[in-house]
Amino acid sequence: MTAPRQSVDRLGRLLNLVPYLLARPGILVAEAAADLGVSERQLREDLELLWVCGLPGYGPGDLIDMALDGDRVTISHDAGIDRPLRLTPDEALALVVALRMLAETPGAGNRDAIERALAKIENAAGDLAGAPVAVRLPANAERLDRLRGAVDSGHALHLTYYTATRDETTERVVDPMRMLMVGGKAYLEAWCRRAEATRMFRVDRIDDFTELDEPARPPVEAVRHDVSAGVFTPGAELPLITLRVGRGGRWITEYYPVEEVRRTGDAWVVTMRVTDLGWARRLVLGMGPDVTVLGPPELIDRIRAQATAALDQYATPTG
Repeated sequence: MTAPRQSVDRLGRLLNLVPYLLARPGILVAEAAADLGVSERQLREDLELLWVCGLPGYGPGDLIDMALDGDRVTISHDAGIDRPLRLTPDEALALVVALRMLAETPGAGNRDAIERALAKIENAAGDLAGAPVAVRLPANAERLDRLRGAVDSGHALHLTYYTATRDETTERVVDPMRMLMVGGKAYLEAWCRRAEATRMFRVDRIDDFTELDEPARPPVEAVRHDVSAGVFTPGAELPLITLRVGRGGRWITEYYPVEEVRRTGDAWVVTMRVTDLGWARRLVLGMGPDVTVLGPPELIDRIRAQATAALDQYATPTG
């Protein structure tokens, strides 16, 4: 049994232990352990933990108190935990809605486990769970369903995809591998035949797609990305840029992965890696006076050239 599973089991046991003991003052520890299906040693460890649990404030009058006299135990102060955990109607309905949404989310883990949990909550909620609450993802719902169907059917796809880093729309054929949610956004992970590599395609940037008759055949080198730290994992091979941002541009340090942030007076010097200097150029130009580029020189030159070209548009002679 894994540690997280043990923690969950123990929490449930502790929540029910106090009302169980309240109903049986002076019960033998061995008898209580047998009823609860644990060893006597485990029950004593649970009782020791309960001794330091209670309501916020955690003064003597807030903690659970008990008398452990030899082989018998009596709860003398329950700190409000006087009944087994039960869901209120509102709590049960909230769980039903959340689980229904999770079931509609692509790549949200083991759907069978989600559906089993949903069935148990709906059964416990009774008639309340039958309320006409339809849960659908608010954006791209139809596209998500179609993409999920294509992945499940095992067919290759022809995509029309907008690449934000290069500000261009491309056509490509991909072999779908899976769909997943990362950072609240849906992605299609697939082998891209054009790039000859595994790629992550954001669903909201797929302008159009066609399911092909041919089956999807990702090659053996098509390895799934590790997205535990997010979709974008900056590496040493990517361009390094340095920006000085004012208070209005500080948001980029929370929105994008950065390597270093230093406070200098009323500004911050931010160092970050980017996938493409063209993307960095568009980012900086969009931030306006809130940012100054300190490096690399190539990025400074690109921004100066585009800014000069934009100013030249205002110098057109009149008449």
